Amino acid sequence: MSEARPSYHVTPQSEWMNDPQRPFFLGGEWHLYYLYNADFNFSDPTAGGGTEWYHVTSQDMVTWTEHSVVIEKYQPNQNGVYLGDIETGSAVVDTDNTAGFGANAVVAILTQMADGIQQQSLFYSTDNGYTFTPFSGNPVMPNPDPTAKPAFRDPKVIWDSASAEWVMALAEGNKIGFYTSSNLKTWTYISGFFPQVDLGVLECPDLYQLDVDGDVTKRTWVLAMGANGYLYGRTTGTAYWTGDWDGTEFTADNDLPQWMDSGPDFYATVSWADSSLGYASRYAIGWMNNWGYADDLPYYGGWAGQDSLVREISLVTIDGTATLVSVPISSYADIFDTGVSVYGKTITTDPSTASLPEMAGGAYVVYTTVSKNVGDDGDEVRIRIKGDGTFGTTVGYDFVHAQAFFVRDVDGVATESMATAPKQAYDAVRTAPVPLAPSTITLSVYVDWNSVEIFVNNGVAILSGLIYPDSGAETIEMVSGTGQLTLDSFTYAGVSV
Repeated sequence: MSEARPSYHVTPQSEWMNDPQRPFFLGGEWHLYYLYNADFNFSDPTAGGGTEWYHVTSQDMVTWTEHSVVIEKYQPNQNGVYLGDIETGSAVVDTDNTAGFGANAVVAILTQMADGIQQQSLFYSTDNGYTFTPFSGNPVMPNPDPTAKPAFRDPKVIWDSASAEWVMALAEGNKIGFYTSSNLKTWTYISGFFPQVDLGVLECPDLYQLDVDGDVTKRTWVLAMGANGYLYGRTTGTAYWTGDWDGTEFTADNDLPQWMDSGPDFYATVSWADSSLGYASRYAIGWMNNWGYADDLPYYGGWAGQDSLVREISLVTIDGTATLVSVPISSYADIFDTGVSVYGKTITTDPSTASLPEMAGGAYVVYTTVSKNVGDDGDEVRIRIKGDGTFGTTVGYDFVHAQAFFVRDVDGVATESMATAPKQAYDAVRTAPVPLAPSTITLSVYVDWNSVEIFVNNGVAILSGLIYPDSGAETIEMVSGTGQLTLDSFTYAGVSV
């Protein structure tokens, strides 16, 4: 099997990582934390528990420098009580010193869990997020009733300038609870958002504003969360609603959610603002894994887990609905070489017809545009990546049903030893509807050894997933399902740095 580490995704040097924590910019660099477990047991992934916050920094959000664990698990509070492991939360830069730790102190509020009880604790940093001190009054949000609130987790904190107070979104089972505070230490419950559809146990909420179509007069709120779409033919992922936040409660525009990514491995998503973008767009990143099979994957190389590409997200009106579209941030262009290209070819069921350029390697990007022109009778374009003649992953677009697809049931070694349920979850074909049923489709396919992220027509549809190719599986082929299609262009670019 391939044991190469992804070259342009955040991964741990060793052991396990999961949820990313929302980054912030301070001291001339971006600070990202992720949940890390140094006690991960590769022989038995269900054993060896407890996560903590690991710190990495970057100036371009593409190349990251690793530092160390900054908030440790299983440490006692001031009364000698162990509040448990360190789980997901969020950090803010307290510009106006509302918490009393000093102007520009970094304040992290996060879930701690011990003996199955989830509570919120506060940690603060006065050195730009490189070290943290636990607040003497932890937990700042004790669980009011562990029996009634077994899920009481993942606080996401923002500053609401309209009401001049801090607002927290908290995952509470099948609802999102909203709380407010003037000082980040004392919190008051004000309302709850209950999805009108069954999405399982909710996690990792996110509340923010964006301008629809870049129009400042159409500024709207987005409420996103980790959810399970199993009742709707989906996997776990990031669901969201557009709507209104009035300082007290969130009112959704529609009962049904939309989804940020239709692939199987895009979860625990966080988004963050950049002052240079205003409300026209913001950034987002997710954890590339799925609890349906996370304990059954063939982890190798002494590490487990990775984050997605950093994406720039914006709200665009599609078919009359404000919809999140996502594209990789522009800085990724700097890590690829100039590439090799072909133009004006024909795609058939014979892979030699497309005349793709010769290529090799485990980390690259493919940009391709395919059309179904007058006289073309093909049904779908299939790009077989990381193939070795027997195994491989297939991505592509179905012109008949206007949907992109991602197929990995024969990607290599991932499902060889999986139990039935994880294997079914892993093997399931994932699809993403593409609006307006275009006759020309553009695919940007980012491959990084053991992951694939497909962006369709500038991000109106996205599919992200892990793969586990066999050693030496480096071929790429392009074919049609049936008939003929037109290959307008195909560019392959490898990683150059």
